[in-house]
Amino acid sequence: MEYILIFISAIFVNNIVLSQFLGICPFLGVSKKIETAIGMSAAVAFVLTIATIVTFLIQKYVLDAFGLGYLQTITFILVIAALVQMVEIILKKVSPALYQALGVFLPLITTNCCILGVAILVIQKEFDLLTGVVYAFSTALGFGLALVLFAGLREQMSLVKVPKGMEGTPIALITAGLLAMAFMGFSGVV
Repeated sequence: MEYILIFISAIFVNNIVLSQFLGICPFLGVSKKIETAIGMSAAVAFVLTIATIVTFLIQKYVLDAFGLGYLQTITFILVIAALVQMVEIILKKVSPALYQALGVFLPLITTNCCILGVAILVIQKEFDLLTGVVYAFSTALGFGLALVLFAGLREQMSLVKVPKGMEGTPIALITAGLLAMAFMGFSGVV
């Protein structure tokens, strides 16, 4: 039951983008087309889940064991950077079209505060490994859901006439705010 609550909470109630405001850069940058949003969601899900496992193990068996907790942030950033490089190499070989579509936003996963934030939150909330992985994967699904929904809304907005002063970023930010308000409706669920 605990895992179901974590799953629902991380996706809908405490969505990492819409209620915690982590991962805004790719949320706004890669949300112009649904295809690129899905690709970014998959890449973030993979990196987030693997990074959580690796950082959890490093925290428990290296940093805590040797009293090096003060190196947590820099260590986690290095692990995330290495994982993103691995994803970049794999995408370049497996799906060159997706690699091109993601462009500069793929290396930006390295600095995506969503990934670092979740890795640190798993440690701060004192989750065990399995609970941490469920939380990370659920958070990645929540990130992907918000990203794909927002991309769909932006694709629809490109088909309608928007006042000149609201074109581009202003209407995107207003839409993101409305989407965040819609997700607030789930706050009584868990």
